Amino acid sequence: MHSQIGDSDINSKTPISSGNADTTSSATCGEENANLTIRKPSNPSNPIAIKCGPLLQEIFNHATEFSLNRMFTETGYSEHAIQPSRQDHSGAYLIDRSPTYFEPLLNYLRHGQIILDSNVNVAGVLAEACFYGIEGAIRILTTMLEKEELQKEGLVSLTRKDVLKAIMSTPTNAELRFQGVDFVRADLSKLDLRNINFKYAIMHHCSLAGANLSGCCFERADLSHSNLQGAQLVCVKMSCANLAAANLHSCNFEDPGGLPANMEGVNLKGANLEGSNMAAVNLRVATLKNAILRNCILRSAVLAGADLECCDLSGSDLQDANLRGANLKDAAFELMLTPLHMSQTIR
Repeated sequence: MHSQIGDSDINSKTPISSGNADTTSSATCGEENANLTIRKPSNPSNPIAIKCGPLLQEIFNHATEFSLNRMFTETGYSEHAIQPSRQDHSGAYLIDRSPTYFEPLLNYLRHGQIILDSNVNVAGVLAEACFYGIEGAIRILTTMLEKEELQKEGLVSLTRKDVLKAIMSTPTNAELRFQGVDFVRADLSKLDLRNINFKYAIMHHCSLAGANLSGCCFERADLSHSNLQGAQLVCVKMSCANLAAANLHSCNFEDPGGLPANMEGVNLKGANLEGSNMAAVNLRVATLKNAILRNCILRSAVLAGADLECCDLSGSDLQDANLRGANLKDAAFELMLTPLHMSQTIR
């Protein structure tokens, strides 16, 4: 059956067959073989099914809040029911819908993906999906709409491309300021990010593997679950930063000039720092519970008042390290390179 409906816009209406229970008919929607079939159930508790080509999609299952379902339920006298529109000479119901918004749903029923042209409003397609009660499409479109709104408000995380643009447009003698910026899950690996201000930045699950972060400020930044494996962290300022469960395997914190990295009060709970060069680093009152510091160079490091409970320091070099007042409960000190003197731990 072709969609020849109404007097003004023959492409804006989708005919739906009527008749006795369990009747089925199809309607083309502007292209060959783009058949939409809506089956009316004999039992109101059964789902109404839409068939598009070979794919059958059951879209209503006790979901009486959707408009199309309320048209074809048997409870015609319900206060929430919607009476179907007029029928044409062949018995098809005339459903007035926008073809612009219906076409993406028709394609979704074919291949299960929502693909929108740049000139199609996501909110309009979402409203159409709600009309037909296509729950899978509703979930996808809701996510798309939320992301679009975040982009309009400027709340989307910056990407590698955004950072590269900022770096290339900034002179080498100028400082970049990314204070409080969102970098969630951004891939910034192997970039030269020296001397950038990341204070208060949101960088959890961010990839900074192999990046040069020397001289950067990460004070109170959220770097939890981030990957900094092999990064250069010379002279960084990380006081009170959150590095819980972060990967800092084989990082370098040692400055040839002797200026220590400041990580006072940092949260390294469950972090992996195995094989890192942390000579003279300031970890005063830091939290390193359950952290892995195997084979680390911690010569002259300040760990006074740090929480090292269940921390694995096996094979590490703690020569002249300050451990006064540190919590060493269940900490592992096996295969130490240099002896640990009591004077390092007693106040």
